[in-house]
Amino acid sequence: MAFCRRNCSATAQVQPPARALGAITVVAVLTGLFSGGVAAGASSGPARLLTGSRAETAAPPNVLSASTQVAHTPDGAVGYREIGAGSPLLLIMGYAGSMDNWPPDFIDELAESHLVVMFDNAGVGKTSRLPGMLTIDAMADQTSVLLTALHLRRVAVLGWSMGGMTAQALAVLHPSQVSALVLAATQLGNGKALPVPAAAAAELASPDPRVLLSALFPRGQAAAARAYALGILQYPNFYTAPPGVLLAQSNAVTQWIEGKDAAGRAASEIRVPTLVADGAVDALDPSRNAALLTAAIKGARAHLYPDAGHAFLFQDYTEFISALNSFLGQVG
Repeated sequence: MAFCRRNCSATAQVQPPARALGAITVVAVLTGLFSGGVAAGASSGPARLLTGSRAETAAPPNVLSASTQVAHTPDGAVGYREIGAGSPLLLIMGYAGSMDNWPPDFIDELAESHLVVMFDNAGVGKTSRLPGMLTIDAMADQTSVLLTALHLRRVAVLGWSMGGMTAQALAVLHPSQVSALVLAATQLGNGKALPVPAAAAAELASPDPRVLLSALFPRGQAAAARAYALGILQYPNFYTAPPGVLLAQSNAVTQWIEGKDAAGRAASEIRVPTLVADGAVDALDPSRNAALLTAAIKGARAHLYPDAGHAFLFQDYTEFISALNSFLGQVG
């Protein structure tokens, strides 16, 4: 999910193709629809619920204070942040988003149990663009060299939407670096995944931010949509992918869905424990895709969240993170 605060008119001219999934550039939603709520209702930091000695003896993780660092790799510079302690968990963002599109409360909750590593995709923030045509496989290779630069040998990987495609490719192309996969609201890359429905494609092109948000959050979940927007606005210098990168990412996603990436056609080669999750009423990614993905990866398990859409993992992040931690705990 990507919101635009600056250069919005230029970003709005780049429309993803009908098949492109993931984050949406929401024009003026933050400065218009939600700006009043930020001034009136947002706290100086993410809201936390702590009980007992934990609250008294240790400060909770706070991603808003985490600095952006730069790793220098054979595939160029990669901007990243680290927060927390414990088993490593790599987060891969979806279309048009940056590290600032992960809600602070979501990250802070994960960081209570994991060393959370997040980074910007190629051409976003401080991460270098990749030469030639951008592909999901190429983004997986750039992710691999980041892990090497950070001396992370085997990590659990959570990929959202386009990020879930990159996570699959990473597990195929660099299996020794992945210990487990959590694939959120994403698609198989063998050419058999269902495309975005026409109605959802129309929502992607709407100038109304409420309509755009409805592509991520279903009816009756306006509070969750608002909470998401207000959450990411807490980042002090919120940014998203530049317009040229949006077009490149859209093309990369389309190529993946059509089965043109080698790693996308090789999902059956994935041999790590895999959790496939999505909202049961995801308007962008038909829930049937979760079943197709689960069937393609040996031993994968699936979970659909009722009354939740493409952003299901943020709609009730406490429930999702509990399920994620339980899954990772079982696989070691």
